[in-house]
Amino acid sequence: MKFKAFLTDNGVNLLEKRFLPALDKIGKTCHLYLTRDNAIFLHNLLNGDGVQSIAQFRIQALFDDYRISSQNDDRIAFTIDVSLLLRALRSTVSISSEYGADVAAPDSDCSNRLQIKLVKKLPPNCTVAMPFLTVETRGYKSAVIQDIPISKPLSRAQVVELQSALEMAQDLPQTLVQVPDLIQLQNFVDRMKNVGDVLNVFISKYGDLRVDVSTTLISLGAEFRKLLVIGEQANEPAEDQNLSARSRSSRSISRGDGQTVQVSVKHFSKSLQCHLSKPDCAFYGIAPQGSCLTVIFQFFIPGSRQSDKSISLHCRLPVLDPGSS
Repeated sequence: MKFKAFLTDNGVNLLEKRFLPALDKIGKTCHLYLTRDNAIFLHNLLNGDGVQSIAQFRIQALFDDYRISSQNDDRIAFTIDVSLLLRALRSTVSISSEYGADVAAPDSDCSNRLQIKLVKKLPPNCTVAMPFLTVETRGYKSAVIQDIPISKPLSRAQVVELQSALEMAQDLPQTLVQVPDLIQLQNFVDRMKNVGDVLNVFISKYGDLRVDVSTTLISLGAEFRKLLVIGEQANEPAEDQNLSARSRSSRSISRGDGQTVQVSVKHFSKSLQCHLSKPDCAFYGIAPQGSCLTVIFQFFIPGSRQSDKSISLHCRLPVLDPGSS
């Protein structure tokens, strides 16, 4: 089982400045799943507890000179502490930049490049070698090496289970609505945290998104209307347009044009932290039978409005109540 690659400048920027800070907010540890074509960070896909997040990168988006081999169809997966990986990357980048003149080898194509690889090392006071993910920059006079402890690589059966969970998590809701401003939504949810722990989420084919928290004493909510809809959509009846938000949602649910679920305010807030990955837009949708709330983040090719197919990120929030549909 071998893995070794050089992180590109774009790969370092994507991981250090955008995706790892976002993923660190989702959870401390995740699976890193490496294949011939993709590098995938997975949260909570096997235990089903908490927010599931899937950040997938094509190899070319992160690495140069990518080499992987294993007896499991060249697939390797292990758990890793996201904060340790982020800290190691930041430290290595900072040191190699500060001492770049000393580290860089003259006339070397690999000067100041960050190499990442799987190794086994014997930790101090231990008699058994342990697996590590090593981040290293090596130059003419010195080297900076960061060893990140990881779990024992998953067995063949565990990788098959992880792959199956990944495929199941790719199912999209039939209706998705685009949220225009994640920061604004985050500000609303931060205020709702002080009211209650359960968030009601309503989405309609008309382009409506409503989130609210209710107790016996107070109800606080926010509504977004006429949002961009992807997938199944419908025109809102004229007689509904002047009704209250609660009445409109009840009528759309009865027609089969809307769905509502309850999720944890904490989980919803965690998913919004993915704005740290700097997506260009985000979509919310409720899975069939209200099985989960899905958030899909879209990234554009820099300088264009074309979707960047080399990067994807989405979250699935477990529901507290299937709601009605």
